[in-house]
Amino acid sequence: MINWRAAGAAPVMTYGLIGLCALAFLTGPLSGFNPAYGTGDTLLAAQSAYFERWGVIPDQLTSGDSHALLTPFTALFVHGSWLHLLGNLLFLYVFGAMAEERMGRVRFTLFYLVCGYLALLAYAAVNADSDQTLVGASGAISGVLGAFLCLFPRARVTSLFPFLFFLPLRFPAWIVLIFWFVLQWLAAHNAEPGPGVAYLAHLVGFALGFVAAWGLFRRTARVKSRSAAPEGERQP
Repeated sequence: MINWRAAGAAPVMTYGLIGLCALAFLTGPLSGFNPAYGTGDTLLAAQSAYFERWGVIPDQLTSGDSHALLTPFTALFVHGSWLHLLGNLLFLYVFGAMAEERMGRVRFTLFYLVCGYLALLAYAAVNADSDQTLVGASGAISGVLGAFLCLFPRARVTSLFPFLFFLPLRFPAWIVLIFWFVLQWLAAHNAEPGPGVAYLAHLVGFALGFVAAWGLFRRTARVKSRSAAPEGERQP
């Protein structure tokens, strides 16, 4: 999905978050670009240690360990593969710019971090006995998707749907994002225990993003719109 609209100000924080995720991956042990991590078994050990240090491990997080409580923030900038990284950053690029424009840079950044933290926290709470490491910005980006659905339901995005032979077609954002949410729900319902995609974090992040945008940003925009209108044109 690719959609971009020129705004009055560049989406600095969206680009900054993309840059931080890319930098963390390129300098980490998964990219293959940092020789400091070695090769073979040494590299595998470095990758395991890297994820354990910066990722979320539910059974440690629920124990209340001080370092573990910070990992839902650090995990947002760690990805497990090139596909994982590029998929997340594409969604952030597509939907983050307009969300940042509406919210403002500081509030957008806080919104992103809080949605991501709470999404990972919710996943850890449901899987409290798991020792599988969880990494990635998916929960935070899902929050951005939820906010986008709330704030720009009529915006049109170009999407590639498999059952339409991957033809690039333009749809209203609400169709694309609700379709995405349903796919995540179905995947979460059918997911097997063990390593894999944390679909629950996606669902929680999306729901949090939608509710927060509705309560904080959409309502604020309506109040500003009414106060800016001439007295005789204001709506009840």
